[in-house]
Amino acid sequence: MYRKISVFMGLMLIGKCLLAQQQYELNSGWQCNIAGSVKVNGEKLSDPAYSITNWQPATVPGTVLTTLINNKAVPDPMFGMNNEKIPDIYHTGNDQYTYWFVKDFKELPASADGQVWLHFRGVNEGCDVFLNGHKLNNNTHFGAYLRQTYNITPWLAKNGNNRLAVIVYPPKYPGNPNGGQGGDGTIAKGVGPQYTAGWDWIQPMRDRNTGIWDKVFIEKTGAISLKDPHIITKVPGVRKPQDPQQPAIINTAVTLENSTSKPITGTLKFSVAETSVTSKVAIPAKGTASITLPQLTLQHPKLWWPAGYGDQHLYKATLSFTDQTGKQQDIDTIVVGVREIQTYWNAHTNSREIAVNGQKIFIKGGNWITSDALFRFTKDRYDAEVKFHRDMNLNLIRIWGGSLTERPEFFEACDKYGLLVFQDFWMSGDCNGRWTDPMKKEDQWTRRQYPDDHGLFLASVVDQVKMLRNHPSLAFWCGGNEITPPADIMAAMKDSILPKLDGTRYFFDYSNSDSMSYNHLGGNGDGPYGIQPISVFWGERTFPFNSEVGSVGVGDYESLARFLPEENLVAPDPATGKVDAVWNYHKYISYNNAISPYGEFKDLKQWANKAQLVNYDQYRALMEGFSAHMWDWYTGVIIWKTQNPWTALRGQMYDYYLDPNACLYGTRKGAEPLHIMYNPIDGMVSGVNNTFSYARDMMLELRTFDHLGHDSVLTKVFVEIGPTSVQKFMSVAATINKLKEKDGIFFSLRLVKADGIVADNFYWLPNGDGKYTGLSKLSTAKLQCTASRADAGGIKVTLSNPANGPVAFFNRISLVNAKHERILPVFYNDNYVSVLPGETKTILVSGELTKMSPDAQIEVYGENVESQYIVIQ
Repeated sequence: MYRKISVFMGLMLIGKCLLAQQQYELNSGWQCNIAGSVKVNGEKLSDPAYSITNWQPATVPGTVLTTLINNKAVPDPMFGMNNEKIPDIYHTGNDQYTYWFVKDFKELPASADGQVWLHFRGVNEGCDVFLNGHKLNNNTHFGAYLRQTYNITPWLAKNGNNRLAVIVYPPKYPGNPNGGQGGDGTIAKGVGPQYTAGWDWIQPMRDRNTGIWDKVFIEKTGAISLKDPHIITKVPGVRKPQDPQQPAIINTAVTLENSTSKPITGTLKFSVAETSVTSKVAIPAKGTASITLPQLTLQHPKLWWPAGYGDQHLYKATLSFTDQTGKQQDIDTIVVGVREIQTYWNAHTNSREIAVNGQKIFIKGGNWITSDALFRFTKDRYDAEVKFHRDMNLNLIRIWGGSLTERPEFFEACDKYGLLVFQDFWMSGDCNGRWTDPMKKEDQWTRRQYPDDHGLFLASVVDQVKMLRNHPSLAFWCGGNEITPPADIMAAMKDSILPKLDGTRYFFDYSNSDSMSYNHLGGNGDGPYGIQPISVFWGERTFPFNSEVGSVGVGDYESLARFLPEENLVAPDPATGKVDAVWNYHKYISYNNAISPYGEFKDLKQWANKAQLVNYDQYRALMEGFSAHMWDWYTGVIIWKTQNPWTALRGQMYDYYLDPNACLYGTRKGAEPLHIMYNPIDGMVSGVNNTFSYARDMMLELRTFDHLGHDSVLTKVFVEIGPTSVQKFMSVAATINKLKEKDGIFFSLRLVKADGIVADNFYWLPNGDGKYTGLSKLSTAKLQCTASRADAGGIKVTLSNPANGPVAFFNRISLVNAKHERILPVFYNDNYVSVLPGETKTILVSGELTKMSPDAQIEVYGENVESQYIVIQ
């Protein structure tokens, strides 16, 4: 019944009109009160005549803590040490966060055989539901992920004035937030998100995300309701995006529910791209019928491809049921991406290899927790975050198992931008017993059997698979993070539930299992985490499909100032690297060994700018090192991690407020589909082609620049790179080592075609002692900047560096308002860019906010470029 949430993206006007008649959200006008203050039962409270004067406004969807924050009853837990000022449920007891939520709404009783349905898409952890004096659920609902559906047709008020009352119970075992991964681990005794008790990148959420955290909506159907449609697309053979396409196959199944006391016959129809199939159907009285429609052959299909490999075409398909009288009883519009995902075992790398539509894909992924730690989800935020991942030239997002099954709106964005999704179920090695851990309350054997209710876990799996399985972006299911579920859960999922409900997707036992990547190194099979010497990424072989490997990710000064109090805006101690308690509270990872080669800094702003140099270099090197050994050592890599749902000082390409840092653009550069790169170990220059076509008729241009801007041309030679391959061109070790010995050197690598540059990479290399002394000697570059409105509604920024001067190095471009505050989120096709003497670069700024900010300006500053603000022409 919940599938209709997935249709809002890009529907035809008629589809929107139909949906507007069929369903609407209950997302405003809620009131709430702590349960201990309510002296009547649910039957009385849900009577529209009962007064709820002086109740406080509630945020639904939202958690109890979200409502308290919005009502200014508690401070913003994202800022400073405010989270410590909020009572924790473990210490207060569950009554502190047990709340009633009440919503009055208009809905007249259905006419004829019409039916009205109430849906909850997520309540954490338990609830009882009442409508107009009637309790709707026979037994208390439990399970943070398990959806609920109630046929409320008999209980609607004749005058259309209805009241819904819901009491929400927190997790039975909220866990002690003792600083361990998932606190003392007992949060995992329930079926819900484990990170809410705290992790090494987040502080605990004080209410453990108790609340009606996801959508509530009303749906109206006829006598027959379509439930749980299942769309499977088959794309036989090996395809190329640009080729004429042979037919594709679409198989469709759905369950029909008859809510009336009489049998109904009629026609079930599936339509897509002006092609349809039908089936005559009979549904028994008060019963259901599961129907598989005839196979549909789609001629000349437009295929869905992962980002970087082709377009993400999405069809608008419809399922409808019309009874024997010709009356349409229900219609469902579904977004369909025609694609087929295959997996193979690569015996050379000893790891899983992924193919889409018959073409092998080198996986470049990012690990994702959730969009917001307090479950404050919006479609626009999902769209922005997934677009950032697409802009990083990634093609997969892994949803980490200590969080949740991501929402349909997240998958819609991944469908749109071409991000494959690797979805863990709700286990973690930390809470579920993989390791001995003194922070955990119970021993490993006990934790190994979490959660307490295995049946609830399996019911939640069934439900979530049905909710998400039609998304083309959904590529893999996984038993859990770094551990399998208990044996009985595992057997049911792997041998029964997933084959029956979704037999086309590969199931990984756990996130770093041997079925994904043979662990020849021992240990846990993940990492390393934190700053590594650049040579490590290139020269030290790690797991052939690494599910978690990453570095740092602190933002610049503007980012830090959003959540650190003014008195804490102090750089780490240059001698010891120590920081104050607030930095540690926000999970800071030390940079100092990496920043010291860049020389002294006088304040936090300078320190943070130097940190961006480290950020860029770390993630470019990570992606280059894995790409350089594509199909030899590796079949893929997934960065730990690419985003934070909280204001943490680690592991993020953009901050909680959606402000990107240099990690994003270093990743973007290192992961670009056609890329030219330099191995710092042996001096080899190589090219990577992550497309399905030959890259031919390109000239390789290699140049160096010193800190004065003097250049040396090392080579200009024609090269080519085959599809999905790496090509070594030449070693320049002797020349580069000689040129960089004293003060370091800038190194420009380009692939150029007759019509322009097709790949451009720019390194700053240290001197023979590993220090960047040349950067401190850079004179000021007189960078000339202009900005104008682009035809597509964005902004075009032009950066011109005069000849006979130094490189204009590492320039940050930002869209700001009249107060010079950054406008967020917006998107840059490149950033932290360097402009060579005598050259010009154009940066495109896009996003809806570029169109909505008439007084906006462009800010530009660099390592040797003074900050300037440019009026947009």
